[in-house]
Amino acid sequence: MSWLLVVLGAMVGAPLRYLTDRAVQARHDSVFPWGTFVVNATGCLILGLLTGAASAGVAGPHLQLLLGTGLCGALTTYSTFSYETLRLTETGAGLYAAANVAASLVAGLGAAFAGVAIAHSVWA
Repeated sequence: MSWLLVVLGAMVGAPLRYLTDRAVQARHDSVFPWGTFVVNATGCLILGLLTGAASAGVAGPHLQLLLGTGLCGALTTYSTFSYETLRLTETGAGLYAAANVAASLVAGLGAAFAGVAIAHSVWA
């Protein structure tokens, strides 16, 4: 049963990642990888909310598998973040690469903390 929940979450997360990435990137005329940045920050927010909900006792292990492992596992992407940062560096856009690393770290941690705080304020 557990693996099925992960698969179902991933079946939603993977296309959502692709479609969101394309929609966001199409709106920006920049070499900065806005699409990947948005999906990763969003995934961190969702995981923060889920973590806060789980610690409050309102999200059980099945929901954690479905949303945390499945959906967010397929939605977020460390490999694409790494590849895009490397490509920025290789093409001479080192400032964008450094900004991508710094902004992704700050936004990801900030979103995760915000998600936990929101969940605690709702369910605590």
